[in-house]
Amino acid sequence: MVDFKVIATDFDGTLCENKWPEIGAPNTKLINYLKTEKKFGTKLILWTCREGYKLEKAVDWCRLQGLKFDAVNHNLPEVIELYGGDTRKISADEYIDDKMCAQFELPFRFGEDIERSMTTEFVSVS
Repeated sequence: MVDFKVIATDFDGTLCENKWPEIGAPNTKLINYLKTEKKFGTKLILWTCREGYKLEKAVDWCRLQGLKFDAVNHNLPEVIELYGGDTRKISADEYIDDKMCAQFELPFRFGEDIERSMTTEFVSVS
Protein backbone atom coordinates (compact mmCIF):
# COMPACT_ATOMS: atom_id res chain seq x y z
CA MET A 1 0.00 0.00 0.00
CA VAL A 2 1.23 3.49 -0.77
CA ASP A 3 1.07 6.14 1.92
CA PHE A 4 0.29 9.14 -0.27
CA LYS A 5 -2.58 10.43 -2.36
CA VAL A 6 -2.40 10.09 -6.17
CA ILE A 7 -4.24 12.34 -8.63
CA ALA A 8 -4.40 11.51 -12.34
CA THR A 9 -5.48 14.39 -14.55
CA ASP A 10 -6.24 14.69 -18.25
CA PHE A 11 -4.83 17.52 -20.35
CA ASP A 12 -7.04 18.69 -23.23
CA GLY A 13 -10.31 20.13 -21.95
CA THR A 14 -9.15 19.66 -18.37
CA LEU A 15 -5.85 21.39 -17.58
CA CYS A 16 -6.45 23.65 -20.55
CA GLU A 17 -9.25 24.61 -22.89
CA ASN A 18 -9.72 21.93 -25.56
CA LYS A 19 -8.07 23.29 -28.72
CA TRP A 20 -6.63 19.97 -29.95
CA PRO A 21 -4.08 19.69 -31.52
CA GLU A 22 -3.10 23.12 -30.18
CA ILE A 23 -3.02 23.96 -26.47
CA GLY A 24 -5.82 26.15 -25.13
CA ALA A 25 -6.03 28.63 -22.28
CA PRO A 26 -4.99 27.33 -18.85
CA ASN A 27 -7.58 26.15 -16.32
CA THR A 28 -6.01 28.14 -13.48
CA LYS A 29 -8.46 26.88 -10.87
CA LEU A 30 -7.45 23.26 -11.51
CA ILE A 31 -3.76 24.10 -11.90
CA ASN A 32 -3.76 25.90 -8.54
CA TYR A 33 -5.59 22.97 -6.92
CA LEU A 34 -2.97 20.51 -8.22
CA LYS A 35 -0.06 22.72 -7.14
CA THR A 36 -1.55 22.97 -3.65
CA GLU A 37 -2.07 19.19 -3.47
CA LYS A 38 1.54 18.67 -4.58
CA LYS A 39 2.73 20.83 -1.65
CA PHE A 40 0.97 18.40 0.71
CA GLY A 41 2.75 15.37 -0.75
CA THR A 42 0.21 14.29 -3.35
CA LYS A 43 1.72 12.57 -6.39
CA LEU A 44 0.49 13.78 -9.78
CA ILE A 45 0.07 11.81 -13.00
CA LEU A 46 -0.59 13.41 -16.37
CA TRP A 47 -3.07 11.04 -18.01
CA THR A 48 -3.67 12.02 -21.63
CA CYS A 49 -4.15 10.60 -25.12
CA ARG A 50 -1.36 12.84 -26.41
CA GLU A 51 1.83 11.14 -27.49
CA GLY A 52 5.13 11.96 -29.15
CA TYR A 53 5.81 15.60 -29.93
CA LYS A 54 2.31 16.71 -28.86
CA LEU A 55 2.84 15.06 -25.47
CA GLU A 56 6.24 16.75 -25.07
CA LYS A 57 4.60 20.12 -25.83
CA ALA A 58 1.90 19.44 -23.21
CA VAL A 59 4.45 18.47 -20.54
CA ASP A 60 6.53 21.58 -21.33
CA TRP A 61 3.37 23.74 -21.15
CA CYS A 62 2.54 22.24 -17.74
CA ARG A 63 6.06 23.00 -16.52
CA LEU A 64 5.57 26.63 -17.55
CA GLN A 65 2.37 26.63 -15.45
CA GLY A 66 4.36 25.37 -12.45
CA LEU A 67 3.14 21.76 -12.65
CA LYS A 68 5.63 18.92 -12.37
CA PHE A 69 4.26 15.42 -12.76
CA ASP A 70 5.56 12.31 -11.00
CA ALA A 71 4.53 10.19 -14.00
CA VAL A 72 3.18 10.77 -17.50
CA ASN A 73 0.81 8.16 -18.99
CA HIS A 74 2.27 5.52 -16.67
CA ASN A 75 1.74 4.42 -13.12
CA LEU A 76 4.06 5.64 -10.40
CA PRO A 77 7.15 3.48 -9.78
CA GLU A 78 5.84 2.68 -6.28
CA VAL A 79 2.57 1.38 -7.76
CA ILE A 80 4.37 -0.64 -10.44
CA GLU A 81 6.43 -2.29 -7.70
CA LEU A 82 3.34 -2.90 -5.56
CA TYR A 83 1.41 -4.63 -8.38
CA GLY A 84 4.41 -6.26 -10.04
CA GLY A 85 3.98 -4.41 -13.32
CA ASP A 86 2.61 -1.33 -15.04
CA THR A 87 -1.07 -2.17 -15.35
CA ARG A 88 -3.01 -0.63 -18.23
CA LYS A 89 -5.24 1.30 -15.86
CA ILE A 90 -3.60 4.22 -14.14
CA SER A 91 -3.91 3.73 -10.38
CA ALA A 92 -5.04 6.91 -8.61
CA ASP A 93 -7.19 8.09 -5.73
CA GLU A 94 -8.67 10.89 -7.79
CA TYR A 95 -9.25 11.10 -11.56
CA ILE A 96 -9.86 14.50 -13.15
CA ASP A 97 -11.14 14.43 -16.73
CA ASP A 98 -13.39 16.54 -18.94
CA LYS A 99 -15.31 13.42 -19.96
CA MET A 100 -16.28 12.63 -16.37
CA CYS A 101 -19.93 11.72 -16.06
CA ALA A 102 -21.82 14.76 -14.80
CA GLN A 103 -25.02 12.82 -14.21
CA PHE A 104 -24.02 11.75 -10.71
CA GLU A 105 -23.40 13.99 -7.75
CA LEU A 106 -19.69 13.53 -7.26
CA PRO A 107 -17.69 12.97 -5.21
CA PHE A 108 -19.82 10.12 -3.92
CA ARG A 109 -19.92 9.84 -0.13
CA PHE A 110 -20.83 6.45 1.28
CA GLY A 111 -23.96 6.52 3.37
CA GLU A 112 -25.49 9.64 1.85
CA ASP A 113 -28.85 9.35 0.14
CA ILE A 114 -28.68 9.53 -3.61
CA GLU A 115 -31.78 10.59 -5.50
CA ARG A 116 -32.52 9.02 -8.82
CA SER A 117 -31.75 11.68 -11.39
CA MET A 118 -32.39 9.69 -14.56
CA THR A 119 -35.78 9.66 -16.19
CA THR A 120 -37.62 6.36 -16.34
CA GLU A 121 -39.43 7.41 -19.51
CA PHE A 122 -38.26 6.30 -22.91
CA VAL A 123 -38.35 8.64 -25.86
CA SER A 124 -39.35 7.21 -29.21
CA VAL A 125 -37.32 8.31 -32.18
CA SER A 126 -39.23 8.11 -35.45
